[in-house]
Formats: sequence, structure tokens, C-alpha cells
Amino acid sequence: MAMASSSGGAGALVLAFVTVTVLLSPALSAPLDGAGFHSATCPQLESIVLSSVQAALQREVALAAGLLRIFFHDCFPQGCDASVYLKGSGTEQAMGPNTTLQPRALQLVEDIRAKVHAACGATVSCADISALATRDAVVLSGGPNYTVPQGQFDSLAPASANVVDGLPSPRTASVSTLARAFSAKGLRDLADLVALSGAHTVGRTGCPFFSDRAQRMDDAFSRRLAANCSAPSPRPQNLDVVTPDLFDNGYYKALVNSQGVFTSDMALIKDRTTAPIVRQFAQSKDAFFAQFAKSMAKLATAPRPGGNVGEIRRSCFSRNARRAIDTVVDAGDEEGFTASA
Repeated sequence: MAMASSSGGAGALVLAFVTVTVLLSPALSAPLDGAGFHSATCPQLESIVLSSVQAALQREVALAAGLLRIFFHDCFPQGCDASVYLKGSGTEQAMGPNTTLQPRALQLVEDIRAKVHAACGATVSCADISALATRDAVVLSGGPNYTVPQGQFDSLAPASANVVDGLPSPRTASVSTLARAFSAKGLRDLADLVALSGAHTVGRTGCPFFSDRAQRMDDAFSRRLAANCSAPSPRPQNLDVVTPDLFDNGYYKALVNSQGVFTSDMALIKDRTTAPIVRQFAQSKDAFFAQFAKSMAKLATAPRPGGNVGEIRRSCFSRNARRAIDTVVDAGDEEGFTASA
């Protein structure tokens, strides 16, 4: 930075004007907080999110499952940082496990962001909006309410391909594989694994995602799956065959009756370490709800490799543009320079 200098007679002061390029949208960092983090800057945040999710679910109930799946796929690779929302070459959406994320659920979060930023300015991240929308989808579908930690910044980059591709597959994952993946995110209690698997109480899937289960035909339910998948036009398969559109404990009742759709679902009832928890949740919706709320709060604070560092995106689907502006620095200021933008 050039400093002011004086020279020549009559005490003439020569001012040096220096043009400085400033890049906007620097990385931000902050600790997480509980509910109410945005109460001063955006008091209407939660009402905007709730009303938007409610209207969306009235049009399409499947959005609840879509939001839950997006939230899980966002949080597991590198914490809940909205990295899964980034679009384009090399982003998480282009990687194997995420190519079937529900586009309408992704768009819903972006639509909510636009409403929130119109009301409050760019004060709330896509990561926080995604977490709130997912919670509201659970509640509106009949599930438990829970506190959403707020104050997450949006990531500056997607997770690497090897991390995303390492997400456990519902087609092949054993309890030990799932437990290792959950433990790496701070979810070390097997009750976390069983409770969060209960998100399958809503949603549907296609035959390619449970083909291994259907092809085994080792029980009456797998034979039913195989019959549907061999039909000319297979129907989408409900993940919870008891109450498919309600967030309740029907999923666990189905598992007790060997009616789990994914191999990973059936692993929970067949493994001696998780089977007692499955049976408990099948018998008590309250027990499931209490643990699900606790486990979702833990997942929402899954560690981020570099800490809570990032930005508040102006579109959930892309990084903020780094716009250069010219700042004039008056090197004759008393302190040596002044800057204004």
C-alpha cells in the first residue's frame, strides 16, 4: 500500500491515489446456535419456511421424502453445508448416489431462499433453510418436532467424489458398514442408526434400488417385490408398506414382519445388535419419535472438515460471484490511507 509523502517547497502536500481491487463475498465463519439464531435479522424466517413447505406438501406429498433424502446426502459427506445443492460439472449432484435426488425438492429449498431473502435480505443460508424445511416436512407428515441448530454457512465447494461415492448403499450395506459411516459423523449410538433409518417411513423407490432383495425371493415379501418388478410397468414401491405417507412407526412394524424393502432395512431386524431397537420402535411410536428428534439434532451438527466456514449464497445452486470493484485509497489520510466502497 502506497503511503502519503511530502516533497518540494512551500510545504506542498502530494496525495497518492491508489486503486485497490476488492473481492466481495469473502468466506465467513461462526459457531452454530440453536433456534432463534435469526430472530433479530429475519423474525419471519420460520413462518415463511413452514407455510412454503405446507403448500408444497399439499400439492405433492412425496416432497417430504425428497427433502429428507437431500438432507441426509448433504450432511454425511462434509457436514450440513448445502454443498449438495450446487449444480454443474464436478458437483455432488453429478455424482452417483445423488443423481436421483428429487429435483422438485431441491427447487423448493431454492424457492424458499428467494422468499426469505426478499423479506430479510441475504441473511439466511441455504443450509439453514434446508434444515428447517426438512424439519417442517417431518412435522407436517405426522412426525416429531425438534430444534434445528442454526447459523450454518453454505459451503464454498462440493465434497470430493470419493467421499460422496462412499455413502452407504441401501442395496448392500450391513449394520457394521452403516454403523461405521454413522460413527464417523458423531452418531455413535446404534439407536441413532436405527432411528434415522426410520426416515424410510415415507417415500417410494424403483426396482433398480432393491433388485438384490427382490431377486433373492427368500420370503413372501421379496417374492411380491419380484413379481411387481417383472411386470411390464412396475409400480413405485412404498418404503413403508403399512402407512406409506405418514411419518410414524409403521416402517418398524413392517421390518418385524420381514417387509423391509432395502437390504439395509432388513439388516436392522436381522442383526442381534439392532433388532431389539427395531422392536422397541415398532411397539412405541413415542420412543421412536424421541430418538429421531435427538438423532436429527446430532446429525445437523455433524462435523465440517474446515469448521463452519463459507458464505450465504444468493442462489442455492451456485457460489456467489466474486465481483471486483475499484476502491480509491487516499494515501494522504491522517492514518496513511482511507478506503470507501
